[in-house]
Amino acid sequence: MAGTEDAYTAEPFVPGRGGLPALRKAAADCRGCPLHRDATQTVFGAGKATARLMLVGEQPGDQEDRQGKPFVGPAGKLLDRALTDAGLDPADAYVTNAVKHFKFTRAEPRKRRIHKAPTLREMTACGPWLAAELDRVAPELIVVLGATAGKALLGSSFRVTRVRGTVLEEEIHGRPERLVPTVHPSAVLRADDREGAYRGLVSDLEIAARALG
Repeated sequence: MAGTEDAYTAEPFVPGRGGLPALRKAAADCRGCPLHRDATQTVFGAGKATARLMLVGEQPGDQEDRQGKPFVGPAGKLLDRALTDAGLDPADAYVTNAVKHFKFTRAEPRKRRIHKAPTLREMTACGPWLAAELDRVAPELIVVLGATAGKALLGSSFRVTRVRGTVLEEEIHGRPERLVPTVHPSAVLRADDREGAYRGLVSDLEIAARALG
C-alpha cells in the first residue's frame, strides 16, 4: 500500500466512509509512521459517536498499549474522578489521543517501558485519524489534555500554561471547534503538590462543563 511508514502520514489508511467501528478496524492496520513497529497494538478512541464532549490526550501509555483502550491506566482513573468531580459523566465523553501508538524507551532489555513524547512529525502523521474522529463524532466541545495534544490540534506555538481553563474558538481540520485546554492527568500524578494540581484540573473541567451547558 502507498503511504508506508517512511511517508509519515496515516492518510492512505483512513477509510473515507463508515462510522467509528470502520475507523477503529482500519486503524488497527495503520503503518503511517514507524511507531507501529514497537507498540503492541493501535489504541483508538473510545466512546459514543453521539458524545457532546471529546477529550484528547497525548498518546497511549503502558497499560493502554497492553489493553488496547485509551485512558485505562492510573492517569485515566484520575481523569474519570476529575470529570465526575466537575459534574461531567465520563461515560458520556469520547476519549482519544493525538497519537495512537505507545512510544517508549527502555533503560535495559525486559525492563519497564518508559513513556517518550511523540515528535511533531509523528503527531502530524497521526492527524488524519483525529480529523476522522472529529468528523464522525462532531463534538460540541473538545478538552485538550496537555501540551502535546494542544500542539497536535492548535500548532507548535501552543502553551498549555497560557490558555488553560479558557474557552478557545479555533478551526481544527476544517471544522470550527470550541476547546478548553488543561493539563494532562499524568502531570497531576507527577506534581509535587498533587492535591493543588488536581484541584486545578477539576477547575478547568468545571469551565468545560459550563461551556457545554
